[in-house]
Amino acid sequence: MTAMTDDTTHAHAHAPLAHAAQPAAQAHGQQHPIKLYLLVWTLLFVLSACSYLVDYFDFHGLLRWTLIIVFMMLKAGLIVAVFMHMAWERLALVVAILTPPLAVLVLMAMMAWEGEYTNYLRVFFFGA
Repeated sequence: MTAMTDDTTHAHAHAPLAHAAQPAAQAHGQQHPIKLYLLVWTLLFVLSACSYLVDYFDFHGLLRWTLIIVFMMLKAGLIVAVFMHMAWERLALVVAILTPPLAVLVLMAMMAWEGEYTNYLRVFFFGA
């Protein structure tokens, strides 16, 4: 009978430790203040309003597309950094995730440049 009481006493002795470990595990997760999310939401609203104002003020040409792309990239960066928690990830993971889209953008820019060059050569040699 003493062995049984030792086992139950031993089991009850570890029970408080198991419950004490749970808050530590919960505190290990990331908790960001609501102020950060409200600030990002406000910035996204302002950037969207600025993007709308580009159309409202009827900008044309390169200025229009530059502003639209800049506002779009800023909004995407905020969303990825804060709402997808990329700002708190390790640098290796950030590089692994962001390098392929950046490489695609570089390749697209090179293809656009090559297309313009090919068009220039065709107009130069074959006429308008």
